[in-house]
Amino acid sequence: MNIRELILDMLLEIEKENTYSHILMRSVLDKYDYLSAKEKAFIKRVTEGTLERRMQIDYIIDSYSKIPVKKMKPLIRNLLRMSVYQILFMDGVPDSAICNEAVKLAGKRKFQSLKGFINGVLRNIARQKDQIAYPDRDKNPGGYLSVRYSMPEYLISMWMEDYGEKQTEKMLQAMLAVRPVTIRLKETMSEEEQEELLRKIKAAGIRIKKHAALPYAYDLEHLDGVRSIPGFEEGLLTVQDVSSMLCVEEAGIKEGDFVIDVCAAPGGKATHAAVKLKGRGKVLARDLTEEKTALIKENAVRQKLTNIIIEAYDATVYDKKLREKADVVLADLPCSGLGIVGKKRDIKYNITKEALQELPLLQKEILNTIWQYVKPGGVLIYSTCTIHKEENEKMAAWFADNYPFELTDMRQLLPGVHETDGFFIARFRRHV
Repeated sequence: MNIRELILDMLLEIEKENTYSHILMRSVLDKYDYLSAKEKAFIKRVTEGTLERRMQIDYIIDSYSKIPVKKMKPLIRNLLRMSVYQILFMDGVPDSAICNEAVKLAGKRKFQSLKGFINGVLRNIARQKDQIAYPDRDKNPGGYLSVRYSMPEYLISMWMEDYGEKQTEKMLQAMLAVRPVTIRLKETMSEEEQEELLRKIKAAGIRIKKHAALPYAYDLEHLDGVRSIPGFEEGLLTVQDVSSMLCVEEAGIKEGDFVIDVCAAPGGKATHAAVKLKGRGKVLARDLTEEKTALIKENAVRQKLTNIIIEAYDATVYDKKLREKADVVLADLPCSGLGIVGKKRDIKYNITKEALQELPLLQKEILNTIWQYVKPGGVLIYSTCTIHKEENEKMAAWFADNYPFELTDMRQLLPGVHETDGFFIARFRRHV
């Protein structure tokens, strides 16, 4: 198996079929499970890196090619992209070898006539990689940041308006940084059991660091897949970002509460809430499709949680059986996902200006339905994994103005400022 050819085919499929890269990656690595850990790491790094830096790479290729990237054959375009990524961002392979491999692969895929073109473009970039001319930052700060950090310019403009240029660049840097995997230890474990589990994780060669925000949150590095973490299969820990854990902390869940999570997949918050109940009380975890509820069920079964009811249900449809029944409603609603671009690279290429205008309408439709489930005196947690004020601060203000709730707390977590995803949490208490 030529692993570069495998990467090329993945990039072609992502571009042609709009396949989610993380799903395709999982499928390919499972199929070629016999490959060495080093080969798998190379496939993952080059594929994800090429996607993540695509706008910067295309800008550079256009600077050295007579044919614009957009007019190239898809195979040639993606072959150049993955090769330029290796030249610019990977030191392990000599530039000459990267160029040779690309030329060989073009020939193998019946593009012999373009071998000279590919060789010329790549060798020019390799020779001049330290002298690449980017847009002038002083004259066009948005254009400069867009190319340097591979982010659509309209998003840069929006963030610069909301957060300023300096903070925007910090966020962009954080989105491209390698992030550790964050886990939540099951809080019902004793201190001795937690310490024993942490010892096993360290013994497996995984680097572990306690997260500053919460006592049961830890950052892990140097692991070979989530399922390889000691304690994962036994349900003693869950992979979950701290921002998501903070939603449940903010809710103030007590033993005996009835909690409804209206958009619960894959189940991080719902299972966290169930653990908080310590077996006394119930969580109703819902999401739109059977496919999504299957993810919640898988999470709940692995963690041996029996106090979760899982249902497929459309959150925009009012369920009169739940009227004023919930002590806590968790509403982590569909959003633009701009706070997790660092983990899901497809988002920045697929999100549109139209979607940024339409999503708040869906959020309002859901909120207009689910507020009725909260008991007088109960709590509603509204959250999103985005850094877009229309979906966050402005949505929280709209809800407080139009419904019988008081906004008691609100926080916007930003990449590069907080050690979390970009995330928004608003806590409301219903008037008694």
